[in-house]
This record gives sequence, C-alpha cells and structure tokens, in this order.
Amino acid sequence: MSRQFELAGKSGARYRYISFEEDRFLPPAGANFVIARLTKEGATVVYAGETDNLAAQSWRKTLEKARETYRDAAILTRLNVTRAVREAERVDLIAEHQPPMNG
Repeated sequence: MSRQFELAGKSGARYRYISFEEDRFLPPAGANFVIARLTKEGATVVYAGETDNLAAQSWRKTLEKARETYRDAAILTRLNVTRAVREAERVDLIAEHQPPMNG
C-alpha cells in the first residue's frame, strides 16, 4: 500500500503526494514528483519536478543522481492534468523547501 505525505508550499497550499514501488505500472499521465528522504516524521524534499508522462520515467535519471548523495532517496508523485497547475505547484514547493538538487 502506498504511503501518503502532505507537503506544504510557500503559498500555504498543501499537496498530497504518494510513494510508490518504482517497478509498478505507471499511468501515462501528467504528474508532479518529488525526490525525498522519508522518515516517520515526514518527507525532506531534495528535488521537485514535473512531467507530461509519468510512465515515460523521465524522473528515473534524476532519482539515480539523487541516490549518489542520498542513498535512501525515494520518489513521491501527485497526478496533475495541466502543465500550468503542475508548474505552479513545483515552483511553490521549491520556494518553500529549497531542494538542494533544484539549485
């Protein structure tokens, strides 16, 4: 079962992300994703991104790079239909969390 994580943006908006098994079926849908270190206290965001097609796995290269520094890095996703919504959410999360890999 997927675990849910609520991440706050700089705007105060809260976004619900879910963890997933990397080898499971992924929908060919637009999504935001974060690469994070997960603890029982929550998620520490190390990268925030978005994609037009989650199934294309364009996020995998970034996850591999993150794991060079953060061995326990995991990916969390949130399906979003429109690019404008995805981009606004990504910017909001970056403003709040200042992920080191978005620098």
